[in-house]
Amino acid sequence: MPQDSTLAVFTLFALVVCALIAVAFFTLFERKVLGYIQIRKGPNKVGFMGVLQPFSDAIKLFTKEQIRPFMANFKIYYLSPVANLFLALLLWFCLPFMSFNLSFELSILFFLSVSSMGVYTIMLAGWSSNSNYSMLGSMRAVAQTISYEVSLVLILLTFILFILSFDMGELFKYQEYIWFLFLNLPLCLMWLVTSLAETNRTPFDFAEGESELVSGFNVEYSSGSFAMIFLAEYSNILFMSLFCGILFLGVMFSSFSAYFKLALMVFIWVWVRGTFPRYRYDKLMSLAWKSYLPVSLNYLFMSTGMTTMVFVVLL
Repeated sequence: MPQDSTLAVFTLFALVVCALIAVAFFTLFERKVLGYIQIRKGPNKVGFMGVLQPFSDAIKLFTKEQIRPFMANFKIYYLSPVANLFLALLLWFCLPFMSFNLSFELSILFFLSVSSMGVYTIMLAGWSSNSNYSMLGSMRAVAQTISYEVSLVLILLTFILFILSFDMGELFKYQEYIWFLFLNLPLCLMWLVTSLAETNRTPFDFAEGESELVSGFNVEYSSGSFAMIFLAEYSNILFMSLFCGILFLGVMFSSFSAYFKLALMVFIWVWVRGTFPRYRYDKLMSLAWKSYLPVSLNYLFMSTGMTTMVFVVLL
């Protein structure tokens, strides 16, 4: 129906705009929290208590002169940040809203497919810059992301076996009386650490490294292109925080408490950054392949056995 398609486009546009505004205030929230952790104020000059700081930063970044490295691969160099932001915003379309939206039955598969595509934009951004530092930063980011995607999928499979559906909306119904956090505490903590690694956040921000890589894969980017990479990263963090809430805190969008749970997860992301130093790269890989992979596999086998046993008892 034409009216339905118009409504769908309007709701998705509104969702993207709200996500971008949320990202703007998330940057302000992060700088404020980090400021108080480090016993300083944070942004407090532009607007009331610095509330307009993210918008002034955005205007500054998008109006600056765009610098293009002479030896860069022109088309890929400019398209990579755009594709990165597009994929980051596309993730939000799989959220199971109760109103008119794309609440489809394979939303978890959609999430896995789109999030795994983000690796290519980082790799192409580093390669097309034609800089050794950018290339090294993108290689480290890609290796880290691919390594942790394996345990991420296995952990997610365990939750899928609990609900026997690929629909993200089913996670609400099965946590009406008890959250998965209480049923699967070790797995939820593993998911949180894996999400930190997937979003390249402290203490796993190996795509960056001030001492050896300056800024990692985005070192050759400036003005609008840098802003788009920055927006994509923070959009991914917000989405993963929300998905953590849906997965093991029983977030329901019809409930006002959902936004408190989201704020709690976002605060944990910032708190971790303000508390922990950067991990060592070999230990990061060892954690993924020698600790998280076997543990998540064992949990998967255990949950498969439990699900089979329940079916046998019911039959």
